[in-house]
Amino acid sequence: QVQLLESGGDLVQPGGSLRLTCAASGLTFTDYRMSWHRQAPGKEREVVATIDDFTYRTNYADSVEGRFAIWRDDVENTVYLRMDSLKPQDTAVYYCHARNSRSISGAVYWGQGTQVTVYP
Repeated sequence: QVQLLESGGDLVQPGGSLRLTCAASGLTFTDYRMSWHRQAPGKEREVVATIDDFTYRTNYADSVEGRFAIWRDDVENTVYLRMDSLKPQDTAVYYCHARNSRSISGAVYWGQGTQVTVYP
């Protein structure tokens, strides 16, 4: 079965940094566009950052541009999100997401999420 396992969420002070990790298994990782999404209490889930499988093009939400960085390791089937200069507004559950962009399946998968809390 396909699994996306997030880790790295923590309680951090404003201005601090975290690195989130998403370990993928059960899929052909190189066929998937990977992304990080987040959902704060009472708010809709929103995309934070994406990285393509073919072009390795990255895209960031305006709210995190310049502070977050996404990259992938296609040997270890892992995608990362480095978060710097964290703000209280970044507090949310962060989810790993995979979308097949090369096969006819068009399969999509979500991880369980990891909690990031930015608080003094």
